[in-house]
Amino acid sequence: MDWINGLFNIPSALQAMVVISLICSVGLLLGKIRFGGISLGVAFVFFFGIAVGNFGLQIDRQMLMYCENFGLVLFVYTLGLHVGPNFFGSFRNEGIWLNMWAMWVILLGTLMTVGMTYVLGVPMSDMVGILCGATTNTPALGAAQSALEHVGISGAGAALATAVTYPLGVVGVIFAMIFIRKCFVKESDLKVRHKDDDDQTYVGQFLVINPALVGKTILEIAQGTHMKFIISRIWRGGEVILPKGGTQLKRGDNLLVVTNKDEVQGMEILFGQKVKRDWNRDQIDWNHIDSNIESRIVVISQPMLNGKRLGQLHLRDAYGVNVSRVLRGDIKLLATEKLIICYGDQLTIVGRPADLDHAENFLGNSVKTLKEPNIASIFLGMLLGLALGTIPISLPGMDSPIRLGIAGGPIIMGILVGAFGPHLQIISYTTRSASLMLRKLGLSLYLGCLGLDAGKDFLATVVRPEGLLWIGLGFILTIVPVIIIGIIALRTKKYDFGTICGILCGSMANPMALGYANDTMKDETSNISYATVYPLGMFVRVIIAQILVMFFV
Repeated sequence: MDWINGLFNIPSALQAMVVISLICSVGLLLGKIRFGGISLGVAFVFFFGIAVGNFGLQIDRQMLMYCENFGLVLFVYTLGLHVGPNFFGSFRNEGIWLNMWAMWVILLGTLMTVGMTYVLGVPMSDMVGILCGATTNTPALGAAQSALEHVGISGAGAALATAVTYPLGVVGVIFAMIFIRKCFVKESDLKVRHKDDDDQTYVGQFLVINPALVGKTILEIAQGTHMKFIISRIWRGGEVILPKGGTQLKRGDNLLVVTNKDEVQGMEILFGQKVKRDWNRDQIDWNHIDSNIESRIVVISQPMLNGKRLGQLHLRDAYGVNVSRVLRGDIKLLATEKLIICYGDQLTIVGRPADLDHAENFLGNSVKTLKEPNIASIFLGMLLGLALGTIPISLPGMDSPIRLGIAGGPIIMGILVGAFGPHLQIISYTTRSASLMLRKLGLSLYLGCLGLDAGKDFLATVVRPEGLLWIGLGFILTIVPVIIIGIIALRTKKYDFGTICGILCGSMANPMALGYANDTMKDETSNISYATVYPLGMFVRVIIAQILVMFFV
């Protein structure tokens, strides 16, 4: 049995892989078990890690820190990469309000911290560590320790307070979300509020009766208005016309137009009359509308087309086909000439079958190629994210510079690469299944190592004279702001529960709670709102930690 002892007890790279694999595999299996109708999913990896660590099973410290940090970086970077393509559009629409709700969570927790210092007599040098542990924010702890050392106070007490409160800080957000869901969430709150926003396009049929358009070409009409539209088909008498820029409109032409949702009324004014027919329902066989015109969805799989504007492809002139819409992830975009095409985009092209075949060969349409994730861009992005996280940022009034850290830098870099990679000819496309696997792999490694590290000293720290008090205060700082702001946000009826969960997890810098939210929700709203509020929330918490030391120590 010496070989078994060597697997689990003799420190080595093999032993580290065995222990971490054991924690992750068993934790994920136990996470599927439902308790009172609730399963913790990947979050159970953290609990099992604490149990294993408490029983004395440990691995080399350097191996532990490597796996923990690598898992965290992999998770946050791929999450940023996943939400990046639609991040800035979402931020312009609701991002400011999402961050405002996150700021309320942070503000309430900060006020409670100051109040507890005066009411309970806990020194702020310890209280700031409790706050950092309750909000699972180690960059804030580093900033607080630097500020404490600057005023001549040891940061050891803050570090110990963070270590004690961190485990319950991790799970407290989950308990708060479970409480809100059990007591306040209705069935309607689980439905996505803004799912229609994923489809930014509208297909409508319009009749040309505006005399000002008769005899004008489609190009002249498009240049004479600020509205964006694509004419997919023209029905003229018994003839079906595939329109081009030089096609002249005649009175009585029936147009099938793709435009943005907010410009439908403008289209009716422009052309003259809207035909009452629903072209936006799911069950439409576009290829049986006209016998000689076909609609086909083609995937961009030619690397050389990544980052080019749609107008640069000259599909209408070169191949005689029109592009009506572009599907990017779950978002449907209007196919304007200035739209930047990304590797993996799905283009809806309309034309005659032979012309569509030629256009398809040019665009690629190789699903097999798309199934191969671009691993090089992932490692390059993680490298740039880690470099970004180490850049010191000096702020007025702050004695020590702050840094985004190993979590903040990679998630911001992931968002930037996902959003602007195509502009720089960087192929950042990753299939949905590969993205989900990388995120879950990274989160499992992070939580398993985090639990293993916390478990070895958990009971010993709890029995310290001030240990139980610190744990209690930390747990209150974790769940009370989350519950109060979560309930208020839910009562506004503006956001679905998944979006609120993402706000709460992002404001508390808690990826494990996000894992629980993803396991219980069936959509991506929690990921989107988490990535939207996380960077600013983490940045503000780092600043707040230093402010508390500067004014209250």
